[in-house]
Amino acid sequence: MPSKYNPGEIEEKWQREWERSGAFKADAGGAGEKFYLLEMFPYPSGRIHMGHVRNYSIGDVLARFYMMSGYNLLHPMGWDSFGLPAENAAQQNNIHPAKWTYANIESMRNQFKRLGFSYDWDREVATCDPEYYRWNQWFFLKMYERGLAYKKRSSVNWCPRCLTVLANEQVEEERCWRCESEVEEKELEQWFLKITDYADELLKGCDTLTEWPERVLTMQRHWIGRSVGAEVHFPVIDGDGDDSITVFTTRPDTLYGVTFMSLAPEHPMVKDLIQGKNEEEAVRAFIERVRREEKRAGVEAVQEKKGVFTGAYCRNPLTGEHIPVYVANFVLMGYGTGAVMAVPTHDQRDFEFAREYGLPLKVVITPAGEEMEAESMEAAYEEDGIMVNSGPFDGMGNREAIEGIVDHLESEGSGKRAVTYRLRDWGISRQRYWGCPIPVIYCEKCGIVPVPNDDLPVILPEDITFTDGGVSPLKEVDRFMEVKCPACGGEARRESDTMDTFVDSSWYFLRYTSPRERSAPFKRDEADYWMAVDHYIGGIEHAVMHLLYARFFTKVLRDIGLVTVDEPFKKLLTQGMVCKEITRCPKDGYLSPEEVDEGRCRKCGDEVAIGAVEKMSKSKRNTIDPDGIIERYGADTTRLFTLFAAPPERDLEWSDDGVEGSYRFLRRVWRLVDDNSDVLAGVAPYDGAEGCDGYLREMHGLTHRTIKKVTEDIQRRNHFNTAISAIMEQVNALYQWKGEKSGKNASVFREAVESVLCLLSPFAPHLCEELWERLGMSEPLYRTKWPACREEALKVDEVFIVVQVNGKVRSRLGVAADAGEEEVRKTALLDDKVQEWIGEKAIKKVVFVPKRLMNLVVG
Repeated sequence: MPSKYNPGEIEEKWQREWERSGAFKADAGGAGEKFYLLEMFPYPSGRIHMGHVRNYSIGDVLARFYMMSGYNLLHPMGWDSFGLPAENAAQQNNIHPAKWTYANIESMRNQFKRLGFSYDWDREVATCDPEYYRWNQWFFLKMYERGLAYKKRSSVNWCPRCLTVLANEQVEEERCWRCESEVEEKELEQWFLKITDYADELLKGCDTLTEWPERVLTMQRHWIGRSVGAEVHFPVIDGDGDDSITVFTTRPDTLYGVTFMSLAPEHPMVKDLIQGKNEEEAVRAFIERVRREEKRAGVEAVQEKKGVFTGAYCRNPLTGEHIPVYVANFVLMGYGTGAVMAVPTHDQRDFEFAREYGLPLKVVITPAGEEMEAESMEAAYEEDGIMVNSGPFDGMGNREAIEGIVDHLESEGSGKRAVTYRLRDWGISRQRYWGCPIPVIYCEKCGIVPVPNDDLPVILPEDITFTDGGVSPLKEVDRFMEVKCPACGGEARRESDTMDTFVDSSWYFLRYTSPRERSAPFKRDEADYWMAVDHYIGGIEHAVMHLLYARFFTKVLRDIGLVTVDEPFKKLLTQGMVCKEITRCPKDGYLSPEEVDEGRCRKCGDEVAIGAVEKMSKSKRNTIDPDGIIERYGADTTRLFTLFAAPPERDLEWSDDGVEGSYRFLRRVWRLVDDNSDVLAGVAPYDGAEGCDGYLREMHGLTHRTIKKVTEDIQRRNHFNTAISAIMEQVNALYQWKGEKSGKNASVFREAVESVLCLLSPFAPHLCEELWERLGMSEPLYRTKWPACREEALKVDEVFIVVQVNGKVRSRLGVAADAGEEEVRKTALLDDKVQEWIGEKAIKKVVFVPKRLMNLVVG
């Protein structure tokens, strides 16, 4: 009797077996070349979404492929478990963040296991575990010893909703990266990590990451933003002695054309420059207005250029001319020195500002053989050319003059060669509770005192009270805050800020190599064996946050002597999003499918509008519950659809029909084995030792062409959708098997079926393990060697061509592989089955696809 495909029963059976047997445990002493495969670990929100399913299914396909290919695989999982959502949940639900977090971890772990992911759960880590975050604190102290961790007062990005500081990388278009609230500026004492010390190495390292997407590398190069130029000092007129405004410029060739100076509103010299002047009140009002506008990096390119005269002047060090000093809204204190020398004739932004405020223009570079008059210019000339109005440098090419001008500045003590970066040091202080405590103590006598290593970890107190005032709850816990100074024994207080959670994720991949080590963050020999991560998978949204920070941390740990690698991730795959169309009601906003009935809103009865396809999100009510899909179709179908619907790097558009199609395909595979169980029983697969011809040779060749295609699509291209499509084609061919299934025929058929199960197993592992067992195999499929392509089988002497008459299949013909249209036509007309449908009718048209098809159109 044929058996029924029951995914729930089968999947539960194999998940129990994999756990019982320790199927996916990693061992640094295991056989085969090591392969470290890793997906970015998730935040434990409590429920997985389809984005999780897709991301981790991609990783699982690669993990199972490399395991079957003989590699010694490390494929771990953990939880990025500190952070603001847990704190918000604690306030909203009156539950401790730890309890909320660990309950969510338990829930998501079970969901991941239900999907059959091949993780070594013995290596599981959670960043909120004191045994993990003690090493965050240890790293911080090591960096403090080396001058890489420091504290200063600075203007910071403040999220009024999250009530915490944000790093520059966490501000996206003036909004908080997490809650999308408008970001404010605030002056606070903050701890920083000196990532700028590694700016040049991080930039050069991009050239070595040949297996990263170019888009990510471009984003990192831009964010680091290396500029080569000169620092130039403009003495302040009537200033106190050595007062100078220092600028950084990549265009010292334009120094003779400077006609005004622009300062950022936050520039520290503004206060002294305007003090006591008639312009003081107007400048202060302008600065306050700019602060309200909350400009951020990138905004200066699109906003209207505005400024105000300070009443002060500085002196051009080359010409001696007095230059008016302005405060301008397009100058950012976070870039360069916060001061810009303005050359209106050779910078379009300065040109527009000068025209707006009636400031002078002076041409110092002209096209070769041409003259330019400043009064007639309609735009800045920003190209290369010949120096004019530039003293001893007149007549030189402007690029040639740069070296001479900088030499002159250095000889006069007015400037020097310099390199600057767009990258700024990483502010890690967060005014929240649920994070890693920063391990320093403040003593009135001794100042800042590091917590001794023997006192680590500094553990978060459990009994805390949340307030709405933006003050860290830790400040209110006296037994945590009040301590003895480790240096003098006097009364002291702890640091109340916790670390940015990106610190947690900057080294977790190293902890996986020896997660139970207690005397060190990880064992050196284990890290040396497994690192670097061979294949890393995660979202492109982390290009200038997590991915940059992880590279920085790896280089610091290398310099400390803990690791030997320079880069943490060898190959990077950035997957696309899972998207679905949105539905909106004019009155009630976004609607879920359950809130729509026959095109109308169930709440108000209005006709709804089907909107664009957008990323799945709870706020847009276009999410799909993975548990519901798994319950109805099984984990294998859920995985298969997310992998088949689109290439990994592209967005995936959700389709109910696509899910149904994936389910139907898996049922076809089940029936293929189940319906032919008698044929397959006791038959050895064809091994190619004894030759075969005709149809059998064609099927043998198809099997190995499919092996070759699927292998290359997984390993080289990560094109899982086309790999699945090739397997589907082979299944279709097996359903159309021609002739008996006995003797050598049965062996070729068995070989093809076995290859289907092997090739499909990374995508649908439960189904394939079950059918593999039913074929009588004693060794589990995940331990079976990945099938090898026989190149001999790919050589085609004869092909079978489908012959159609008026578009309907009437016969299949074996012809020479290089047979042309005329030869195939003659052979077809001699075929009895074809003649039966043509008879005396005239052939009006012939459609020929070499090696595949001929269609005879008759009438």
